[in-house]
Amino acid sequence: MIAITQAWYLMCSYLVWNVDPEIFSANIFGIDIALRWYGVLFAVCFAIGHQLLLYIYKADGKTVRDVDALTIYVVIGIIVGARLGHFLFYEWETLIEAPGTWIVELVIPPFSGLASHGATIGILLCIYLYSKSRKDQPFLWVADRISILAAMGAAFIRIGNLMNSEIYGDKTSLPWGFIFERETDPNLLPLVPRHPTQLYEAIVCVFLFLLTFYLWKKKRFEITNGTITGVFLIVLFSSRFLIEFLKNAQKDFENELLLNMGQLLSIPAVVAGVMILFMAYRIQTRNRAE
Repeated sequence: MIAITQAWYLMCSYLVWNVDPEIFSANIFGIDIALRWYGVLFAVCFAIGHQLLLYIYKADGKTVRDVDALTIYVVIGIIVGARLGHFLFYEWETLIEAPGTWIVELVIPPFSGLASHGATIGILLCIYLYSKSRKDQPFLWVADRISILAAMGAAFIRIGNLMNSEIYGDKTSLPWGFIFERETDPNLLPLVPRHPTQLYEAIVCVFLFLLTFYLWKKKRFEITNGTITGVFLIVLFSSRFLIEFLKNAQKDFENELLLNMGQLLSIPAVVAGVMILFMAYRIQTRNRAE
């Protein structure tokens, strides 16, 4: 009985993860084509986000034609911001040594390497440009609504990271550890259970999506513009800062840092969220006093 119990524990003490990142691949007219889970999830994220934004704009009494324009702004902000951020934060030597390479790779699929911090900056900049031409949609008003979509999108992206067997954590003895069989880095062999940090972040993002959608759905007439954005930045990047302690370094240079690049970039994002939330609180307090 004891032997059976021990065998059952070993079977349940980790999960072997060996999902193929490619749904299918083919060679068509001499061109290799592959459909990957990450790309599909990326596309589904935009499709659902567009429909959700239509719902939000209709509920807010705004012109639904603006949704198409805003979607284009956001897509450009995500792709350019995430790709440029990847080079700036993780492969800056490429910017200097091979400028032609990164310029081409910046906007051409399969977008190998996306930085969420860069995507956040890109989205905010594009939202600012979008709101400049629409007086009925100020920057923080738009940012609040895009924050809802961003939380949902971030969950899809982290699931995509899981399907790619990438950006996972350090060794763990917890029963939900994953053995990523597709690991090829000799520094991380032999294969052992590791923290599925992609799932940790995806769970946080699902919670954040539900929270921000609730704030918009139930509280948007009571709270000041910027409140949802502030909550989004604080929750997303404070959780990112903490989860990074469980991750392996994405680049070798991070091994020499006290905090890794993801943590260093998360700190100003959290500070920005606190400042926006404080500003929104002061405006709300002043309006109530009047």
